[in-house]
Amino acid sequence: MHLVCPQCGAKNRVAADKLSHEVACGRCQTDLMAAEPVALGDAALPGFLKGTELPVVVDFWAAWCGPCKAMAPQFAATARAMPRVRCVKVDTDAAPQASARYQIRSIPTLILFHQGQEVARLSGAVSAAELQRWISAHPLPVPA
Repeated sequence: MHLVCPQCGAKNRVAADKLSHEVACGRCQTDLMAAEPVALGDAALPGFLKGTELPVVVDFWAAWCGPCKAMAPQFAATARAMPRVRCVKVDTDAAPQASARYQIRSIPTLILFHQGQEVARLSGAVSAAELQRWISAHPLPVPA
């Protein structure tokens, strides 16, 4: 299983049975399986999406957006509840290329990716329970 480090961008090979433990990046020692959203920008997002074999949910948001602020704790709760789904936040103001590439027209917009390919999209703020149901409704290969 390959996981891309959100800190340094290194591609790490990790045994599937080790995913439930703290797994450190071989280059920078960042915890690869931290149960919290990670912030990525224009430069890091494409490599992270393409190189991470676990499902990735990206929350496209902005600091000035009220619904985005309401969504943030729900997204963090989902990251804690679904540790085998990588949760990423992309600030649309700071990452205009990513916003354009994924045609973000409203925020918050959540996109579920698997190995770099968009699987599903959801716009608007939702509860953690709704977000988890939405992710689970799109079964993707996740190691046991």
